[in-house]
Amino acid sequence: MSQAQIDTLTSLFDSAIEVLKNDGELPADWQNNSQITRTKDTSHGDFASNIALTAAKAAKANPRQVAEKIVNALPENQDIRQIEIAGPGFINVFLNTEAKFAVLDDIFNLQDSFGLSKQFEGQKIQVEFVSANPTSSLHVGHGRGAAFGMSVSNLLEAIGYDVTREYYVNDAGRQMDILATSTYLRYLETNGETVIFPVNGYQGDYVSDIAQTLKTQHTDTYVHRFAKIAKGVPEDAQFEINADDEKVLLSGDKEAHIDGLIANSKALLGSGYELFLNAALSSILADIKDDLNDFGVSYECWFSERSIDSEIEPVLQILEDKGYLYEKDGNIWFKSTDFGDEKDRVVRRANGQSTYFASDIAYHKNKFDRGFDKVVNVWGADHHGYVPRVKAALLALGIDADRLDVVLVQFVALWRGDEKVQMSSRSGKFVTLRELRHEVGNDAARFYYVARKPEVHVDFDLELAKSQSKDNLVYYIQYAHARVCRVLEKLEASGLSVDDAIGAAQQELLVAPSEEELIKLLAAYPATLMRSATGYEPHILTNYLKELAALFHGWYDSNRILPVSLTSGETPSADEMVMMQARLRLSKAVRQVISNGLGLLGLSAPSSM
Repeated sequence: MSQAQIDTLTSLFDSAIEVLKNDGELPADWQNNSQITRTKDTSHGDFASNIALTAAKAAKANPRQVAEKIVNALPENQDIRQIEIAGPGFINVFLNTEAKFAVLDDIFNLQDSFGLSKQFEGQKIQVEFVSANPTSSLHVGHGRGAAFGMSVSNLLEAIGYDVTREYYVNDAGRQMDILATSTYLRYLETNGETVIFPVNGYQGDYVSDIAQTLKTQHTDTYVHRFAKIAKGVPEDAQFEINADDEKVLLSGDKEAHIDGLIANSKALLGSGYELFLNAALSSILADIKDDLNDFGVSYECWFSERSIDSEIEPVLQILEDKGYLYEKDGNIWFKSTDFGDEKDRVVRRANGQSTYFASDIAYHKNKFDRGFDKVVNVWGADHHGYVPRVKAALLALGIDADRLDVVLVQFVALWRGDEKVQMSSRSGKFVTLRELRHEVGNDAARFYYVARKPEVHVDFDLELAKSQSKDNLVYYIQYAHARVCRVLEKLEASGLSVDDAIGAAQQELLVAPSEEELIKLLAAYPATLMRSATGYEPHILTNYLKELAALFHGWYDSNRILPVSLTSGETPSADEMVMMQARLRLSKAVRQVISNGLGLLGLSAPSSM
């Protein structure tokens, strides 16, 4: 049944309900929240509705009695062959043969647009995802958020939303200071200075590479005696020489060490400090953008945390004016417990510095000030504690917290068969997203990142993702698409061609149970797409594609599409030719839907494998 016919069936039931309301069988204000679902067993019809069960309480009658009244009130429709009442009161609908094949007409008419909807047209939605600190390359955990966020964004666009994909660049705060100071210390080293590098500084080679670039550009312009910058080292500190012949802190206050180095770096460099900060930020952010772009992930907006600084105090003033701030121990607290949070939160420290949470409040107010009807945050699972406090802040600001949805994405573990891959950067194994992509390819990475519910941990098997077998789901799905392409190539090589007019005229020949199941599953694609999008659950679409590919492969292996006579050079019979055209029509419809689904997930639909 096509989407248009589903809408028609819904309208028919709505008409019947109006009759019951007019007859006093149902209250005039009763809302129809029933569902129309596809039956798993075709002996029970093509579709089933639970409308009588949902209306029974309001009608103060037995569900089967209500079902009989609804069926009697249904307008006649040429697509419906039969209606039955089953079980406790389900209404089963049997379609005419012509109606069952209508979905094939929809697929061929709409092609790439099949399954798309305008239901949410005119509504603006923002999806913020990844938003990793620009302090190092993206790792495999960020990859899941990237694939998930991009897939959800594509799905939301597919049902009509005006989507803005956004990356929140955390380019302010202590982590950026640590990055800038780490870069400066490595710069000093490249100029021959002896440096006691902080253990909680950024250790990666990329920091040394940035420092080397700065040395090339500025030689020793920013070199100062290291004794000055080392004043931040605690007096009781002890050091050892590590494997890289560097001094590392063994004891003493590590936080005091790095804080002292930051303070002294700023004091020594003055305005030059921004040079090191911006050089590190620009280099790493450029790397992140390239990595994501190569992964097929793009954004309409890269939003700088620095740009929100001027909005923090005004938003805190709003909360203060509403009586939601108070002072304790020199800190300024937000009364988030008034809105369901487990404890109140500091928004300004005793030293006058606003907290990261204060920036978050200002940022989320900014989102809604930009006119988004809805906002979706895709966060790592370790951010679960932030959800109630952010929603509390929205409520305090007078913003409907239900307009913010937060999806928490769980962590990723890498496996090579039965062996877990160590994620330590010292091991040199797959730490970065780029390394993972180079190992298994973009398609496998994106598919397996979204093939499970976001709240479920992902065990990513590298060997499975590279295998060419039905156990590798992404290969199995893409192979179904390629198989149809191969059939069409063989047809062309034999001197024959597809005749869609004959295929459409003879589609009633597709009566085998596997063919009826394929057509039924193809018709389920629009509803599957809608459910996957509105629930932020791309795994629903991956499961659908897996089921469609499995059904197609089973049908293909049991039914010849091209006549045997073609391979022997004989002329196919008239019966063989019309059956071939009917099956080609079904095959092409399967190929189109697989291509559409893979495209929304950011995967390719190869013509050969």
